[in-house]
Amino acid sequence: MIPFATALLAWFDEHGRKDLPWQHPRDAYRVWLSEVMLQQTQVATVIPYFQRFVAALPTLRDLAAAEEDTVLALWSGLGYYRRARFLQRAAQICVEKHHGELPRDFDALSDLPGIGRSTAGAILAQAHGLRFPILDGNVKRVLTRHLGIHGHPGQSAVEKVLWKHADALTPAERTADYTQAIMDLGATVCVRSKPRCDVCPLASDCVAKRDDLTTQLPSAKPSKAVPTRATVMLILRDAQGRVLLERRGPQGVWSGLWSLPEASDHDHAWRAAEALAKIDDAQSLPPFVHVFSHYRLNVEPLLFDEATAHRRIADNSSLRWCSASERAALGLPAPVRTLLQNL
Repeated sequence: MIPFATALLAWFDEHGRKDLPWQHPRDAYRVWLSEVMLQQTQVATVIPYFQRFVAALPTLRDLAAAEEDTVLALWSGLGYYRRARFLQRAAQICVEKHHGELPRDFDALSDLPGIGRSTAGAILAQAHGLRFPILDGNVKRVLTRHLGIHGHPGQSAVEKVLWKHADALTPAERTADYTQAIMDLGATVCVRSKPRCDVCPLASDCVAKRDDLTTQLPSAKPSKAVPTRATVMLILRDAQGRVLLERRGPQGVWSGLWSLPEASDHDHAWRAAEALAKIDDAQSLPPFVHVFSHYRLNVEPLLFDEATAHRRIADNSSLRWCSASERAALGLPAPVRTLLQNL
């Protein structure tokens, strides 16, 4: 039987992805940025974001020195905005303590904000060829199926077992290719639904294939009810087409992003709108649902057209009237940006 890494690398040589933008050049900054962007996001979605980000901020020092609004605007649409803030803070620490480079020491690297064990391993393996295992979502799926490991991979006891196997299977040679190979296999062959076992290089000794468990593994996360919340978003638009934006506070979802003023219901929405601008009428726009990881948000947009700014409401750190071009340079939540683009 062909060893795990040998079979995987042979498959990679013929079928692996070798033209991803962060592979050319495959330096630590680009690998790091791609790894963070790829958390809970597919490659096809990430590629244009990555290309736009590195065009604007091509080096770690550029990221460290950028305005936060610039970073969040480049990130807007990828979600999980704390990742972007961690990226910038880690870059700033690297400038302060590591001569403007990501450290090659595993402990120092994994101590940086937002860099866990798997991301640190990916950076060191991919950028420097050092032997460190990785365990992202794709790798977890490959290993749980191949080894027949039951239990949700997010549970600490299961994850501990997976790390042990990930480390044991990672070869000392061609580590960069191996880490890319196992991620590619999970992303293109050992996919979540309808895995392509007929073309898998590991199928001959895969427990899930042998025991017909590919639909059961990885084990599902224990389910729990997802709560639903509701909000009314106020779109105050003046005669010049500018929209009033409000910077959200430091806590909660979309913290620190520019968004629309909100209210709990129509009555509160009217009172809030009247406090912000002179208004005549309102138009209800089609409601929509935005799903977060921990709850669903029912959004009812309310458009106040031809609004006139009160003199006492001047542009400041938390309120500003913005044209479409000005909004493009700000970090806005993706559903808010889409809502305004569709007006």
